[in-house]
Amino acid sequence: MSSSKTSRTIGWVLCALVSFLLIVVSGVGKFYVTPETAEMFEKLGYSPELMKKIGVLEIAITLLFLIPRTSFLGAILVTGYLGGATATHLRVGDPFVFPVIVGVVMWIGLGLRRPEIFAMTNCCVRTDAGRHPEAK
Repeated sequence: MSSSKTSRTIGWVLCALVSFLLIVVSGVGKFYVTPETAEMFEKLGYSPELMKKIGVLEIAITLLFLIPRTSFLGAILVTGYLGGATATHLRVGDPFVFPVIVGVVMWIGLGLRRPEIFAMTNCCVRTDAGRHPEAK
């Protein structure tokens, strides 16, 4: 298997993992309101009635992320969603690192899946000599 094919495969695996977490673990879970989840949502400052709406939003933007043609837009939207989750957890004093890690893994997966994502940042571009083009 070639290096680029291996990178794309690893990217798809990372994207699938992130999507599984966002859709199955988190998104679908918002459709099953229990006293514990309602209490958790209220602690975070949201009414239990919002749970299903947030679940629909989470699933929809994650599906956009999975579709190759809309993956970049989906990644931007998921980043915004995860930023809101991070801010919510910070506001109430809960651990906030999980949404940050999910976002980083998502962008790495997308960058491996679509190398032009990394090329846009100019951080991974190398010249023939193996150095960054702006390195002196």
